[in-house]
Amino acid sequence: MLIDINPDNPQIRLIEKVADILKKGGVIAYPTDTYYGIGCDIMNKKAIQKIYQIKQRDKKKPFSFICSDLKNISDYAKVSNYAYKTMKRLLPGPYTFILEGSKLVPKIMLTNRKTAGIRVPDNKICLSLVNALENPVISTSATTPGGEIIYEPSFIYDRFKSLLDAVIDGGPVAGQPSSVISLYDDIPEIIRKGIGDISLFE
Repeated sequence: MLIDINPDNPQIRLIEKVADILKKGGVIAYPTDTYYGIGCDIMNKKAIQKIYQIKQRDKKKPFSFICSDLKNISDYAKVSNYAYKTMKRLLPGPYTFILEGSKLVPKIMLTNRKTAGIRVPDNKICLSLVNALENPVISTSATTPGGEIIYEPSFIYDRFKSLLDAVIDGGPVAGQPSSVISLYDDIPEIIRKGIGDISLFE
């Protein structure tokens, strides 16, 4: 199912329709402020396993996930004053922050160090989805098994339609990766330079 959703003013009825698919364990493709992502409800283990199969990814490499705002992040991660102030300056935006996960995060989503990658993208569609679902949404870029990124929702639909329950067409996205910053133990570390401005950490 390919669903057109307005990126500036997402239609509530359509957002709720997709959130319902997620609540039932569905896997979807959706726009972020970087790439189109493939995702599911973070609390649905079966759906997470399905994304590992789609991506042909090692289970020891957890996916990052999307929260709706800073308050929502503090439910799923240990957020110090330093981390809070830092993220407040930059979010929503094209960043993935590595933080120590809370007990609410399923073990499959944590690294050996109990950390998780968390995003709050500057994209109204995916933030509306997280709000409607009332749980974070897994986020991994829509790629071919060879690692080639797919930018067009119609191509994602053609490539994955037998594997995905819905593909949202939310218009063009930046097509570049997020900047990944670890704030573990309040020691900022740049893991990957992406489109987010990282001068704060250099």
